[in-house]
Amino acid sequence: MLGFLTMSPEQLDPQVLALAQSFRTTLRHAVYLSRSMDSDGDITAMQMSTLSMAADAPLRVSRVAANLGIRVPSATEQIIKLEQAGLVSRQPDPTDSRAVLVELTEQGRAAWEDASRRRNARVAALLDRLDDGERATLAAALPIIQKINHTL
Repeated sequence: MLGFLTMSPEQLDPQVLALAQSFRTTLRHAVYLSRSMDSDGDITAMQMSTLSMAADAPLRVSRVAANLGIRVPSATEQIIKLEQAGLVSRQPDPTDSRAVLVELTEQGRAAWEDASRRRNARVAALLDRLDDGERATLAAALPIIQKINHTL
């Protein structure tokens, strides 16, 4: 698949390895920050992640599991909870009778949009503490991070 992902550390530039460590640490802290953004909301961080994935288009349970880094039965359990709350629905995948697609309900979309607004406001308050140059640097880094995400 992606052969470059199987390169051994000895094959990589030590400076790139150091950058990778720093990047991973920063990402981990960003995940912690993201998870703490709306601890007083009704939707957990994992549920919010699941809703976000299904916001653009229905997706397979297996893709939800892969994106969350969990096994399909665990993803199914999360999806069942969201379905019981009226936030998602599950439908058979018309292209594969073995697969199930998850999509937001109207209630799920409204809950996701409300939680997104709250979380965006909290992140904006943090970004407001940065000076213009720092915000510009962050904005310039986002396409690079998106490129990395799309590669994986």
